[in-house]
Formats: sequence, structure tokens, C-alpha cells
Amino acid sequence: MSSRIAFIGGGNMAASLIGGLLTAGHDAARIRVAEIGDERRAWLRQRFGVEVFADAAAAIDGAEALVLAVKPQQMREALAGLRPQAGTTVISIAAGLALASLRRWLGAHLHYVRSMPNTPALLGAGISGLYAPPTTPASARALAESILGAAGDYVWLDEESQMDAVTAVSGSGPAYYFALTEALREAGVALGLAPETAARLARQTFIGAARMAAGDDDVAELRARVTSKGGTTEAALQRFEAGGLSDLVKQAVAAAARRGAELGAMLDREA
Repeated sequence: MSSRIAFIGGGNMAASLIGGLLTAGHDAARIRVAEIGDERRAWLRQRFGVEVFADAAAAIDGAEALVLAVKPQQMREALAGLRPQAGTTVISIAAGLALASLRRWLGAHLHYVRSMPNTPALLGAGISGLYAPPTTPASARALAESILGAAGDYVWLDEESQMDAVTAVSGSGPAYYFALTEALREAGVALGLAPETAARLARQTFIGAARMAAGDDDVAELRARVTSKGGTTEAALQRFEAGGLSDLVKQAVAAAARRGAELGAMLDREA
């Protein structure tokens, strides 16, 4: 039988997880969503056939898993007064919010899992970083995997502090690819292509390359296969290398990780 799952917050990421669960065969009658927006509640009910509530306490009644899907700055208020039953698996997808804060607000009698999904989860093509304390039972880990796995892939982390790196690489990562696609499009326009043509070429090139990268071959090998000695690709890659692309990417991702740690520290102080 499907686990009883309650979502606190019914935004885009919650909707992507709900859609993935239903596609995987989860019973809609065993999913509840607490959402304060009237129109959003109506949409969730119509779109997925799940039970929706304005009151979070009613939504979590009897739930075996509680997915926290509200903004981190709003989490404390959203959880105020909630008393999940002992042994409930609490899965937070709120960026930067440490599990220690959740324990203070909800109690130590629950199993906690922290996750960082990314926006391709909206298409069922996301990836999530997952962390749970060492004492977390296998059943709680498996429940978290079944929920986050409904929207794509997942990886387990050894330390909660690694969440900042996950946020920097995959949480923010889609924006890096969008930025590079945008730059490639503008480069095509600068070479005389029509904007629509350049956009289509850049977009489909990234889609095709991503599908190839999803295979078993290492991306370095894939790059080498496209790069003929003395050819056009080599000329472009040499310019990337001369401009320090690899170092620039490392610096940019490190900056994102530092910012994630700073925001997490701010949330901890407010908690």
C-alpha cells in the first residue's frame, strides 16, 4: 500500500513531486497538501485529485512522511503548532535550512532527511542531493528515495555541510546551462544568423549533448571525439582554455557554495 504523504506547501517543486508519485503509481487518496493560497489549492485538487487543506495540522494527520516545501524564511511560521506523530519521516526541500532547526521546531522524535532538488524535477529529469543523520533507519531513507526519486535521480551525501556544494553544482546548475545556451545563441547572431535560427541551433545542441552525456561515456571522452586536431572545435576550445573557462567555472561554483553557507548561517541565527 502507498505511504501516506503530506506536503506543507503546494508550489512548483511540490507539484512536480506529486506528479511524479502519481505517475509511479502512488494512490492520490493517500497524498495531502497544505497550501494557504485558495486558487493554488483548487488547482492542486483539480490537477492531481489529491486532498488539499488550508490548515497544515489537518493535512499531516496520520501522515507517514511530511515533505516541507515552503520557502526557508517562512518555514518556522508554517510549522508552528504542528505535532507530527512519532516516527514520521520529515523531508525538507528548503534551501539552506539545517536539520537542527527543524528538530528544535518539530521535536527529536521524528526521522529527518534534508534534500536539495533542482528545477528539472518539473519535467521528471531532476536530481536531488539527500542527507540523513547516521541514526536514520533504512525505512526512512527508502521513503525519502521513493518521494524524491519520483522526480528524477538522487545521490546520498556523507555530511550535511555538503549540501552547500550540491546547491552550487546542481541546485543552481540549470541556470549555468541556460546562461551558456544564451551566450551561444548571441554568438550565432553575432556571426550573422537570424535570432530565431541561432536560438534553435543553440537550444537543440544542448538538448542533444545532454542526452549523449546521460550515457555511459565520460564527458571528457565525448568532448575528445568531437574535437578533431586542427579543426573548428579545437579552435573554439583553445579560446575557452586561454580565457580560463575551467578556473572561472570553479570560482563561480565556489561563490555559489559560499553564498549558500552564508544564507544557511543567517537562517540558523533567525531560528
